[in-house]
Amino acid sequence: MPELPEVETTVRGLEPVLRGQRLVRVEPRRPDLRRPIPVNLRQRMTGATVTGLARRAKYGLIETDRGDTLIFHLGMSGRWRLDPDEIGTHDHLVLETDAGRVVSLNDPRRFGSLDLMRTDDLSAFAPFAALGPEPLGDDFTPDYLKAALSGRTGPIKALLLDQRVVAGLGNIYVCEALNQARIAPGTQGRRIRQARLERLVGAIREIIAAAIDAGGSSLRDYAQPDGELGYFFKSWRAYGREGEPCQCGGLIRRRVDSGRSTFYCPRCQR
Repeated sequence: MPELPEVETTVRGLEPVLRGQRLVRVEPRRPDLRRPIPVNLRQRMTGATVTGLARRAKYGLIETDRGDTLIFHLGMSGRWRLDPDEIGTHDHLVLETDAGRVVSLNDPRRFGSLDLMRTDDLSAFAPFAALGPEPLGDDFTPDYLKAALSGRTGPIKALLLDQRVVAGLGNIYVCEALNQARIAPGTQGRRIRQARLERLVGAIREIIAAAIDAGGSSLRDYAQPDGELGYFFKSWRAYGREGEPCQCGGLIRRRVDSGRSTFYCPRCQR
């Protein structure tokens, strides 16, 4: 599933094509993805000018001058395509600007979603209501994380994947951050001391920023809007590296927690 860096990269790739442009064609090509596509999407967005693009957690936001925001989620296999040679079966939304540029939302598995909200009401959008702070935002600090984990007996990996604790983190980057911070994924959240939380917050920030700079990590279907792959997978410390050496000299192991692979080094992650 595309995680925060992949969505951020997607938004940045769409911005120069869409920002300031009027949408002359808005074509939903099926009635639903993971849930129904708003039936008035075409009517409300055709003729509107895109005023801004942004991201919240794993959602992308396309704002218009009509006070509406299109909210998209890439699901398991979604990606936007820029000026495709042809519109295919899996292109479920097509946008065309008055400059003649075309972008299409391609999602073979249809686990993504499209929603349309009034921009002033975005905070009421159900998936946003309980989100924690952004990992690169000023509110995500060691003191915040200490308070969020206080009394929590769950393993730190599961807690970091809880979007109510921190928004946008997924399996790949949590594995990477815990390895860099030298914290075992099964450590109870409440038992992590302040110094280790400072190390963990720093690792999360550093890894997310580096992943964005590298265009994210391409797994299976994900590519940037211009078709380029994300290359952060070449910098993975732990994820997908079972049996390979950790930077500390130990060997990376893999186990399954709640149906997800956890990659870690038992030598340095304690």
